[in-house]
Amino acid sequence: MTPECLNFIRKTWSLAALNQTQAARIFYANLFRIVPETEALFKNDLTSQGEKLMDTLTFVVDHLDEPDILLPAACDLSVRHVEYGVTEEHYAFVKRALLKTFADLLGPDFGPKAHDAWSQTYDELAGHMILAARNTNVEKS
Repeated sequence: MTPECLNFIRKTWSLAALNQTQAARIFYANLFRIVPETEALFKNDLTSQGEKLMDTLTFVVDHLDEPDILLPAACDLSVRHVEYGVTEEHYAFVKRALLKTFADLLGPDFGPKAHDAWSQTYDELAGHMILAARNTNVEKS
């Protein structure tokens, strides 16, 4: 990840994190609009789920330049999500919802460079997470 990419992510996250409740609410509304069947995966209170989402995103942003900390935590998260019914296909939907959330929340502060930075970073991290989840599925077979 380039320093410029990291700067865009940290800058946009600092803006989005100013109202984490609203950011989480917009994210889940976008996710459920994009793929309505995902709503069934969330059996708990969406308020507490939104807090977990925001905490996770904060952790990711805070550790983007520390892959030895970030990757194991992200992979552990993906393995746990397999048990909740999360599939590889869901990662693309989450990406779309996340990018749309930033666009909705930040407007012009989420320009093309910020969009690209988040998109590339998400793809890289999701790739690691998907591989970890696949390995878990193979081990269970």
